[in-house]
Amino acid sequence: MEGIIERMISNVKKVIIGKDDIIEQMMICLLSEGHILLEGAPGLGKTKLAIALSRSVEGSFKRVQFTPDVLPSDVTGFCLYNKETGELEYKEGAALCNFLLADEINRASPRVQSSLLEAMEERQVTVEGVTRELPSPFMVIATQNTIESQGTYPLPEAQMDRFFMKLHLEYPSRGEWEEILEQSEGVEPLKALKQVVSLEELEATKKKLREVVVSKDVKAYLLDLAEAISHHEMVEVGISPRGTIALLKATRGAAMVGGRSYATPDDVQQVLKAVVGHRLVLKTQAQWKSTQISDILKEVLEQITPPVFHV
Repeated sequence: MEGIIERMISNVKKVIIGKDDIIEQMMICLLSEGHILLEGAPGLGKTKLAIALSRSVEGSFKRVQFTPDVLPSDVTGFCLYNKETGELEYKEGAALCNFLLADEINRASPRVQSSLLEAMEERQVTVEGVTRELPSPFMVIATQNTIESQGTYPLPEAQMDRFFMKLHLEYPSRGEWEEILEQSEGVEPLKALKQVVSLEELEATKKKLREVVVSKDVKAYLLDLAEAISHHEMVEVGISPRGTIALLKATRGAAMVGGRSYATPDDVQQVLKAVVGHRLVLKTQAQWKSTQISDILKEVLEQITPPVFHV
C-alpha cells in the first residue's frame, strides 16, 4: 500500500517544485477523507497543486471559479420541469464528483459557501427535498488569496471547522525559483500528468489507515495538547470534538505516509498546526499583544512533554 502513496507523491512532484511538506500533508488529508483549504498569495501554485493531486487519481474532477454571482444551485444542482414527462428532472451540480476545486472560495457569497456544508460533512446534497449521495471519495480542495479583501466574504467558523486541514503556501527559495523558471520554458508538466492510482487502490489504502496503531500514551499526549490549547488564556474558541477526531485521523495518516503501521508523538506534532490552527478563535487581548496562533501552538508544544516512545 505504501507504494501507492509514494507513487502519488512522486507524480505530484513532477508539477509542483519545493512544496514537499505541503504535498505530504495533502496526502494525509486524502487518506483521512478530509477537505483542504489552501491559502497563499496569488501565483504560488495553489490551483496547480489541487489539479495535480486530483489528476493523479482516477475519478471525476470539477472546478468552480467562485465569484459573487455563483449560485448555490451551481454547487448542489437543481431541478427542471420536463414538459414531456411532466416531472422534475435533476441536473447535477459541481459537487457531484470525486474532487471539487473550489477556487477562491472566499469570493462566493455566504449562501454559496453554506451550500457546501452538507456536502463536506454528510457527503450528500439535498435538492427539492431529495437527498443524493456523493461519490466516494469526495474531496473539496478550496483556495483563497490572503492579500485580497475587496469583494470577499470571510469564511465563518462553522465553515472553517469543516476543513480537515488549512495549509499555507510560502514563496519559493532562490534555488526552487530557478527550477520553476527552467520548468516554465519546457512543456507544461500539468498537461502531461497521468493518473497513477485507481479509485479501488485508493479505497483499499484508506481502509488500511484504520489499522495504524495509536498507543494509549500517544492518544493521551494528543488529548493533553488539545486540552492545553483550548484552555490557553488567549484562546476564545478551542478545539471541538470534530477537531480532535481529525487530529487523531491525521496522526494515523502521518504515520502511514511515513511508512509505519504505528503512530508516534512526532506524527501528532507534524499535523498539529494544519489540523488545529484554523479551528481556533483568539480573544481580543491576543490582538493587542500581537499573539499569533502559531505562537500559542509553539508554547503548548514546549510545555507538554511527549511520552517516551518505544517501538
